Parts: sequence; structure tokens; C-alpha cells
Amino acid sequence: MRIPSIGRMSGTSALRTWWSQRPPATGAAVMATGILSVGLLLAGHRVLSRIALALAAAAWLGLVADAAVRAPGWRGRGADAALPLAALTPVAATAALGTATAVQGGQSLAKALLALSVLLWAVLLLVVARRWKRRMAGTVFLGCVATEGIALLGAVLAVSAGAAWLAHTALVFFWLGLVFYVVGLRCFDLRQVTRGAGDHWILGGGLAIAAVAGARLVLASHRMYLWNNDDRAALRGVTIALLVLALVCYCLLAVAEVLRPRLGYDVRRWATVFPMGMTAVASLSVATALGVPWLRDLGRVLLWIAVAAWCVVLAGAVLSASGGLRSRAPR
Repeated sequence: MRIPSIGRMSGTSALRTWWSQRPPATGAAVMATGILSVGLLLAGHRVLSRIALALAAAAWLGLVADAAVRAPGWRGRGADAALPLAALTPVAATAALGTATAVQGGQSLAKALLALSVLLWAVLLLVVARRWKRRMAGTVFLGCVATEGIALLGAVLAVSAGAAWLAHTALVFFWLGLVFYVVGLRCFDLRQVTRGAGDHWILGGGLAIAAVAGARLVLASHRMYLWNNDDRAALRGVTIALLVLALVCYCLLAVAEVLRPRLGYDVRRWATVFPMGMTAVASLSVATALGVPWLRDLGRVLLWIAVAAWCVVLAGAVLSASGGLRSRAPR
């Protein structure tokens, strides 16, 4: 005979089953929401920025809980075989949350998140990098995004703390992230531009986050002496080039979406929102760091497009979750 109490717990069991089957790529939701928080603050919308930060923090805690549940399986089966190719997503998500926290004034928490992201980066990078190969999806650019995320957070904290050593360290991560982008570009399957389920947008997201990190390093050089004028000019030039390339990629990817629509919901669509938001933040950041006013108007337009995309993907996620819970609930 079936025990009645089991029936009453079916909703909880269905929720656990649904949550346990969520891929680690859901960390892209943290990245997307965190960077929108930064963009909204740069655009002057402080209240909306704080709401987005709270949502990003809640999603990050869910990501941590998910990682804690999965960790025993990783140890049991061997990290190389068990870790997914998107395993660097938590690194980038932690750095994105740290950046959003730092710009809101939470320096102490941001420093802790920076330390955690560096630790995760050191542990996971080589394990994941050994599995990169030809004709991969957009997740191959997570090596660049995670590294540049650390550079960005380090640059933000360097300015607030007046720490030159932290700015110099962030610069090392900045250049290393560009190396990982070139490696990722060699491994990326260009056919993903018209076939990808969402993570192919990281092709432009890697360039955009590098441009933001570059802009923050330029701002740091305005506050303290870090490099000579030639080095600063080189950094400015590279930052401008990265922004131009990011905008070109944005346009190409948007055109590809129009020509080859992929309208069904996929969790990897969060990895579409993140580059869209990051490109907006890149425009706003470069406008401030390099004194290009018209980029601020462009950044605001791109920011609201990214916010709209975030709302659409969130609606898809809610519908997908509710449908998944109903299908897994005992009958």
C-alpha cells in the first residue's frame, strides 16, 4: 500500500529531481544578472542595479549549493572525466558577482569573492583546458571570460583600495585572458554562429569583458602611477580595438539570429544575455575611461536591449521549470 505522506512530498521530490538535473551552465544566469547590475548602475539606475545584484547573489548561492551536491560525484569518478566543459562558469560567475558587489561599495565581500574566483580558476583551468579541441561550442571561450573576469574585479578593487600591486596583477590576467581568447578562437566551430543554442555569443562576450577590464585598468592608471605614457597609450589602443571587435561580433551574431532563428528556450540562452549586457557595459566603461561621450548613448541602448533579453530568457526559464516539475511529479 502506498503511504499517503509520500504523495504530500511529491512536490518537493519533483523540485529536487528538477534541480539536480540542471547543468552547471546555469551559472551564466549569475554572470548575466551580475553584469546587468553593473550596467544599470553605470547608467544611473541605482535601485534597479541593487535588485539585479540581489537576484545575482541568490542565483550564485544556488550555484554553490549545486556544486556542493555534485562535488562527491566529481571526486568519485575523477575530476578530468566528471567536470563539464562549462566548469569555468562558476569562476566567471563569482568574478561577475564580485564586480557588481564592488561597484555598489561592498569592498570586503568583493575581496573575498576575488580570492575565491582566483582559487577556483587555479584549480579548474588546467583540468578544463586539457579537454579543449577543434570544433567546440562557445564554452571554449570561458577560459578567456573567467580570466578577464578576475582582471576586471582586480582592477575595480585596485582603484577603490589604491593598491598598485593589485592593478599590476590584474594587468597580467588581462593579457593572459587575451591569450586564452586566441586559443579559444582556434578551437571554436564557426558553424555555431548559425547553429548554436546560445553559448556561441561568448565569441563576442570574451572581447567585451576584455574591453571592460582594459577600461578599468586605464581608469586605475589615472588614479595612481602604474605605467609610463607609452604603456598607457598601448593599453588604450588595445581597449578601443577590443570594443570595436566586440561591437562587430555583436552585429554579426544578431544578424545570424535573424537569418537563422532559434526561438526555443535553452538554458544556454543565459550565455547570450551575458555578452549582450557585457557589450553594453563595455561601451559605457570605455566612454568614461577614454572620454568618448557618444559611446555612453550607445551603451544605454544596448543595456536596455540586454535587459529585454534577460526578461525573455527568464520567462523561458520559468516556463521550462514549471513544465519540468509537472512532468516529474508522481501521478
